[in-house]
Amino acid sequence: MTEYGQEVWNYAFLITKRADLADDISQDVFLKVYQNIGTFRGESSFKTWLFSITRNTAINYRRSAFIRKVTLVEWIVRPDTHNSAEDEAMELCLAEDIWQVVLKLPIAYREVLILDAKYELTNKEIAEVLGISQGTVKSRLSRARSKVTKMWRERETLEGV
Repeated sequence: MTEYGQEVWNYAFLITKRADLADDISQDVFLKVYQNIGTFRGESSFKTWLFSITRNTAINYRRSAFIRKVTLVEWIVRPDTHNSAEDEAMELCLAEDIWQVVLKLPIAYREVLILDAKYELTNKEIAEVLGISQGTVKSRLSRARSKVTKMWRERETLEGV
């Protein structure tokens, strides 16, 4: 939990878009891991196995009637560098804007993009986490990137940037 706790929470949050659910999902994931560690066969990396459990748990939460309520997304971004206050504010705004665009993607595209960009998983690892072929991962990544680019350009056009 020390090594992967934050990454599990972040992934759960990016799937559900709710901090309170990410808390619950993270707890459930590590409870499942503790109870089922003997079933880990080592055919994939531990991180891949952990992300698969996280994804399945988050999907189960999203499917419940309670989760279908409309919610607001709150962002907390922690910059790794100590730039000037102005630079940090600009980076925070840009990061929030980019994630807002990413979160508008359908879940299939959002997941592959997050696993690729945020968690730096290989296409093979992404395929294992999502239970799809590597070819499907490649095509979804390509489509996700195209959609983000298109949405970003449309947004800039609307804002007159």
